[in-house]
Amino acid sequence: MTGPLGWLLDAQVHVAGSPVLVREIVGNVFGLASALLGLRRVVWAWPVGMIGNGLLFTVFLGGVFATPQAHDLYGQAGRQVFFFAVSVYGWWRWSRNRRSGGGAEPAVVPRWATWRERLGLLVVAAVGTAAAYPVLAALGSWGPLPDAWILVGSLLATYGMARGWVEFWLVWIAVDAVGVPLLLRGGFYPSAAMYLVYGAFCAAGFYTWWRTSRAATAARTPIPPTYSEVVA
Repeated sequence: MTGPLGWLLDAQVHVAGSPVLVREIVGNVFGLASALLGLRRVVWAWPVGMIGNGLLFTVFLGGVFATPQAHDLYGQAGRQVFFFAVSVYGWWRWSRNRRSGGGAEPAVVPRWATWRERLGLLVVAAVGTAAAYPVLAALGSWGPLPDAWILVGSLLATYGMARGWVEFWLVWIAVDAVGVPLLLRGGFYPSAAMYLVYGAFCAAGFYTWWRTSRAATAARTPIPPTYSEVVA
């Protein structure tokens, strides 16, 4: 294939003597841009992230697409598909919130998940990882157990972002902690480096959303009347 698309599919650079696909770098840049927009609670976070999902899907099927990395990370590739689907939901939800708010940004008000919602996250995380592991192992995915958690944790984090839960940043940090060593061992160096950046970024994002959530809660809490107001 020729032209810009052909260049994007085939172009490589060398990092520490190893070939790396340009589309892996570009896909992660779109992912970082999506995270930055998500931090600011801008609707465009979702379509921007979907572009990155499409690029990274081809990267993590290294054997299928004959990329420099021979490992097929089916969990990593599969999560791009699920990301795309969940992002459609997030795009719709944030767009609806923005329209109901008169078109003003931001598109969502951060809040802490309820205890019931947190329990649901834990149950889905455990059951989902246990169910994904044998499937990924049967497919021949490289590192099926950590790959299973990365798949499930990423989906939970993306869903939590769509719902506006502050905890979704913590889920991302747990995903990054597992993803960095897996990607380094697989030779996906740009993605591993981006996971490190994501980890620091998620810590900052968690602090920002926590402060916004606290401010929103304080604004909704009625101020008790003073003694003079009561007796007046």
